[in-house]
Amino acid sequence: MGTDRSVSNVVLVTIDSLRADAISPYNDDRHTPVLRSIADRGTVFERAFATGNWTPFSFPSMLASRPVFADSEEIGVEHSPTLASILSDAGLSTGGFNAANGFLTSHWGYDDGFDEFDSFVANVGSSVYSRYLATHPTVEAWLQLAASPIRRAGSWLRGNTEDRPFLDTSRLFDVEHAASSFVEETDEPFFLWVHYMDVHTPYVPAPRYIREVSDGLVGTHRMLLAHTRTGLGLDVSERTLQDLRTLYQAAVRQVDASIGRLLETLSETGVDDDTAVIVAGDHGEEFQEHGHLAHYPKLYDELIRVPLLIDVPGCENRRVERQVGLDAIPPTATDLLGVQPPDAWSGQSLASSVRGDEPPIDEPVVSVTVRDEDVTAQPIPRSLEDGELLISVRDQDWVYIENVDTNDRELYHRPADPTQQTNLATDPTPDQQERIEAFTAITADHASVLRETAATSDGDDKDGEIDDDLEARLTALGYR
Repeated sequence: MGTDRSVSNVVLVTIDSLRADAISPYNDDRHTPVLRSIADRGTVFERAFATGNWTPFSFPSMLASRPVFADSEEIGVEHSPTLASILSDAGLSTGGFNAANGFLTSHWGYDDGFDEFDSFVANVGSSVYSRYLATHPTVEAWLQLAASPIRRAGSWLRGNTEDRPFLDTSRLFDVEHAASSFVEETDEPFFLWVHYMDVHTPYVPAPRYIREVSDGLVGTHRMLLAHTRTGLGLDVSERTLQDLRTLYQAAVRQVDASIGRLLETLSETGVDDDTAVIVAGDHGEEFQEHGHLAHYPKLYDELIRVPLLIDVPGCENRRVERQVGLDAIPPTATDLLGVQPPDAWSGQSLASSVRGDEPPIDEPVVSVTVRDEDVTAQPIPRSLEDGELLISVRDQDWVYIENVDTNDRELYHRPADPTQQTNLATDPTPDQQERIEAFTAITADHASVLRETAATSDGDDKDGEIDDDLEARLTALGYR
């Protein structure tokens, strides 16, 4: 291990489905006081972009600094040098706790390098009731919301405020307890990864957080109706869409509060002054900006632009304008800890930007998805063979999206069109055409790398080996 370290420990907090404008460091109208405090102490990356529109396409970059499909024709990190394995080999204690996202389990290699690892997939339970709830998440949401008046009355009679959801569907308290215990029981130095699922659909926050982010007039019946309409596939009115946004923001605040309790543990154990905290979303969430809800295979900003906050003790707070990709997370963590990163990692460290020495390198960020003919088709593609390959390229001002199988192209100028509604590639100016050609060269190079990997892969089919508990959690997330 290196000796020139800024910190002794790194805590990486990742939040599923968290779009950038859902938290107060990027949007003053949001209520996330804990994340605001992290931003006020640390560095906010204004243009941080995920490398995919959903977890299995984004996380290879976040925990292994490798593009999805770069090392295997299948999703996962089994064939990639992971951040945890590099830090474990360097002598750090490592703990990883994932709140039952079935795509972040040992099945896909995400336990590699962790001394302590729990994905909480087995916590579905063996009873018929538990397994039914695991595979019918909207029913969980109904039960959560229907019970809120009773729970509120009970809390009032007891003289306290209830933070815990009626059903811990997101495994928030399981993950929080495991992470806190790891910090309390582990000698320095350490690396801790915590992944939250509360912000992933269905949004099932505790009632107190709904009250915190709304005007107090949003009744339980409206929340039930929002879940019912979307669960049945009915048309979503503007009012229903607003109710879903309220539930989403309440879930964000619920995670915000949990992160606050984790920070309190760092303080109580006396390691906060030696610990860097990194917070990121793995992808965003759509609220019909392009016709859908949740995070179907598209590459617009609502799904690709995510928060990235880095708080390093002793560094001044700042905001960084230049674009960065989430593949920067692993080399940033090793840089802060004085550990040599492997040559295979694609990302560049942001430690010098956090310290204020220099901005990030000015390279476009590439993101990938695979889409079948129907944009809402499930399951999530698990190889390049599952659909057409879409690649996006982003610099500070431009968004370029190309279907490399059909040659369909889109170009958007973010300052004039922040939600990507007007495709300039249909009738480009000479300057825009020149930009398209430059971006097309990048997408062609990236597609070539991925397809070369697929052509030389041994073709192991891991899907056939998925056990019942993992299959139940994937179904609970809406993935078959």
